Amino acid sequence: MARKRMTDEQWELIGDIFPPPAKTGRPPVDRRNVVDGIFWMTRAGAAWRDLPTEFGKWGTVWDLFDTWNRDGTLDKILNRLRSANFDLNNGENSLWCVDGTIVRAARCAAGGGKKGIPMNLLTTH
Repeated sequence: MARKRMTDEQWELIGDIFPPPAKTGRPPVDRRNVVDGIFWMTRAGAAWRDLPTEFGKWGTVWDLFDTWNRDGTLDKILNRLRSANFDLNNGENSLWCVDGTIVRAARCAAGGGKKGIPMNLLTTH
C-alpha cells in the first residue's frame, strides 16, 4: 500500500474536473487512483514502469498524465489543491519550489573545464 494517498476532502475538491466516462468502449479506470499514481510518481521520481500495480497499469496512468498535462487538467488540479491548502494556512513556499541540491550539471557548466590533456602555458606560447 502506497503512503500519502489523497484524502476524501482533497478528492471532493477536484473530482468534478473530470468528465463523466463515455458509455461505449473500454471500462473507465478510477480517476482517483490515476491521480494518486501521478502524485506517487512525482514524489518518488521513479520510472513509469516502476509504478506500483495498485494504481493500475503504468501505461494508462502515463497516457492520462500526458493528456491531462497537454490539455491543462493537471494545472486545474494543482491550482485547486494549492488554493485549498493555502486557505487553511498550511501553505509553505518551500512546498512549491524545486530543490536545487538534486540538479546535476556537467563540470564545464561551472567553469571547471573538461577532462583532457592539461596544457602547459610555457609550451603553448
